[in-house]
Amino acid sequence: MIKAVVFDIGNVLVEWVPERPFDRLLGRARREELFAKVDFSSMNDRSDLGEDMWDLVGELTDQHPEDRKDILLWAEHWMEMLAPDLPLTARLLRTLRAKGIPVFALSNFGVGTLKLAEQRYPVLTEFDQRFISGELRLAKPDPAIYAHLEAETGVDAEGLLFIDDRADNIDAAKARGWQGHLFEAPEGLAKRLVAEGLLTADEAA
Repeated sequence: MIKAVVFDIGNVLVEWVPERPFDRLLGRARREELFAKVDFSSMNDRSDLGEDMWDLVGELTDQHPEDRKDILLWAEHWMEMLAPDLPLTARLLRTLRAKGIPVFALSNFGVGTLKLAEQRYPVLTEFDQRFISGELRLAKPDPAIYAHLEAETGVDAEGLLFIDDRADNIDAAKARGWQGHLFEAPEGLAKRLVAEGLLTADEAA
């Protein structure tokens, strides 16, 4: 029996598309060249583990001074990467809470960037508890972050339904006995919540 629902944030409540501002400002060909040369992925992983994103972008510009102007777009246009929000997912979350079903966040997210994000998207502050990688210095799919959520919430693994857009994160949760839903669209999540008996069809519509 599901006792609580655990939401990822990026691409579940708000779209996360790092390529978007680079494609708009530089064009796709230049973005592909830049992303192949500059390790934005590792930089973002370090930000998710608690390091300051602006400092990390500065490191990249030091490593690639010839690309400094283009690299800085990551920091200057970060909020354009995190957009738009997905209103149906937010409504499902709020409906669950209104019915007394606990909802938690489990997300790989930087500390400073989350503060920016929650100013634009208030739903990110509406969880019963949040488990954020940058604050915990643990990131999915490390089993330790799932164990931490279990310990802090007191909900047994089999009572947790985890919603995430990445299969590896879902697999790590299932390995601990959680239920999992691979998020592809809000409508699919709505159907799953109805199938689990957490919402009625009318509530999920």
